[in-house]
Amino acid sequence: MSEFSKALSVSTSGLQAQSSRLRHLSENISNADTPGYRRKTIPFQTAFAAGSGVSNVEVGRVSLDDRPLERVFDPSHPMADDSGHYDGSNVDLLIELADAREAQRSYEANLKMFEQARQMSSGLMQLLRR
Repeated sequence: MSEFSKALSVSTSGLQAQSSRLRHLSENISNADTPGYRRKTIPFQTAFAAGSGVSNVEVGRVSLDDRPLERVFDPSHPMADDSGHYDGSNVDLLIELADAREAQRSYEANLKMFEQARQMSSGLMQLLRR
């Protein structure tokens, strides 16, 4: 495997990981007001490809945040108990937006790395043709 292929492989795995992270963050944001919804978190891990000697990024198993659900007082809500409370979600929009910004920046960095490797490979091919 050439060095260009290795660079493309690493940046592609980063793009896929951040894309998956953004998908779960958007699910969390869209369900912030859903009663009983638990925030989803997604870990990253290193995957070493034995044949190529490249360490790629892989997405781990999605897990649910075990923080307690917010107790919301609304006696008119259909899910309210005798005291007028129901379990809301444990999604904090400020944290989700900050994580989304971080994932977006990381995605953009991986995309630039991919583009640079592609341009370098193309430039090398042009030099070899001369």
